Amino acid sequence: MTDLKLLALDTEDLEVISAHVQDAVVRVADMGYARADRRFALLMNRFDWNSGKTRRDKGVRKRAALHFDSVQSVVTSGYDPAAAEGVLELLAITFKPIDGPAGIIELSFAGGGTVRLGVECLEARLSDLGGAWAAAAKPAHSLD
Repeated sequence: MTDLKLLALDTEDLEVISAHVQDAVVRVADMGYARADRRFALLMNRFDWNSGKTRRDKGVRKRAALHFDSVQSVVTSGYDPAAAEGVLELLAITFKPIDGPAGIIELSFAGGGTVRLGVECLEARLSDLGGAWAAAAKPAHSLD
């Protein structure tokens, strides 16, 4: 299996990263903002949608890191950021331009939790960290 290394500099690139991290599991303690570096980073166990091609195969999870640069502000809602052992399921990442290259990156989690990043410009990097294991279950979503 090949490890992913992706860079997003525009909305289309971010959509690719969002697709690869859909249904990733993130511990609250594994997310953080380094104000001095203007970087927001998170570690996750992402579901590898490119594995598990058969109906019986439950797929693979991989350890991955995602970070955003040029971050000016971070606003969280819908979950307790102090709950270090809390676990969130990442559903999607979107970007809304505001002024030129600046805008808001939104990480949306199951149950309504969000992280909104005010950024000078869109720059995101996703990297698999090498660890991979059989998933306990394949994520499924209701179409209703």
